[in-house]
Amino acid sequence: MAETNKNRRAQDPEQVIEQGLGRFELFIERNGKAMLVILGIIIVLVGGYFSYKYLYLAPRAEKASAAMFEAQNQFERDSFALALNGNASFDGFLAIADRYGNTPQGNIARHYAGLCYLYMGKYQEAIDAFKSYKAVGHNAAGTLIAAQNLGLTGDAYIELGQLEEGVKYYEQAAAYSDNVGTTPVYLKKAGMVNEKLGNLQKALDQYLNIRNNYPRSMQARDIEKFIARVQQQL
Repeated sequence: MAETNKNRRAQDPEQVIEQGLGRFELFIERNGKAMLVILGIIIVLVGGYFSYKYLYLAPRAEKASAAMFEAQNQFERDSFALALNGNASFDGFLAIADRYGNTPQGNIARHYAGLCYLYMGKYQEAIDAFKSYKAVGHNAAGTLIAAQNLGLTGDAYIELGQLEEGVKYYEQAAAYSDNVGTTPVYLKKAGMVNEKLGNLQKALDQYLNIRNNYPRSMQARDIEKFIARVQQQL
């Protein structure tokens, strides 16, 4: 046994390499077809992903951006019906959302559609449009739009007289993004609705949150009177 091991240790390195290559070739011969199939699948998946992203999504995103321009222009002019539906010359937000829904521009068109419906007094349609919007990204702009989207959904529910649903969305909007731009706005709205619903302690907590954590916000300027009013009822 010792002699055999000694012979193995003394074996020519080139012979060892040749034997290893022989085993590798045998493996390829036996499994080559399966490996090629797997390799082909990987290439198709990777290639498909980059083709989808750069050859399909990117051009669609450019087209969606161009389509959004005139719809946004009409929106800024308060021509909400035209911005929403478009005309023979340009697509409105509804058509852009339907045609380019898998692009960021198509997604934000859903949010704009909700705003148009809200300003037109079509509250259920506004709710449906806002709910179709998909929150994306964790940057400042993305979180602000997502928080606003939730808050506007709350506004539409309040306009329909559905206070419980409305306050739920206000509270979600306030919690979604901790910032002075939206959080105190929706905390105050939630507090006011909770007062109407008789949820006085909850309303007080929301007002106190504004006073303690957002003292420089516009909502904090008269918050003491809201706090005092609720405290008198408790």
